[in-house]
Amino acid sequence: LKACGVNIEMGAASLTIHGTSKPPRGLEGNHKIETALDHRIAMSFLVMGLASEKPVTVDDATMIATSFPEFMGLMAGLGAVIE
Repeated sequence: LKACGVNIEMGAASLTIHGTSKPPRGLEGNHKIETALDHRIAMSFLVMGLASEKPVTVDDATMIATSFPEFMGLMAGLGAVIE
């Protein structure tokens, strides 16, 4: 999140994500996210890419089809270009 311009604070057992009153276009994007083969991480950051100024990519998105086969089609319907 921090690499994409999100203001966060990490504690020993906590994560605080600071919101903003500004439109989400302040998200930087332009980062490749390591998913550790976790479909939740992949989907979360691909959705975040819809609101970022530059693309957000993930290292692997193949595992998404196992848990949410319709995800890529839904994202394409929202204007996402996922290669």
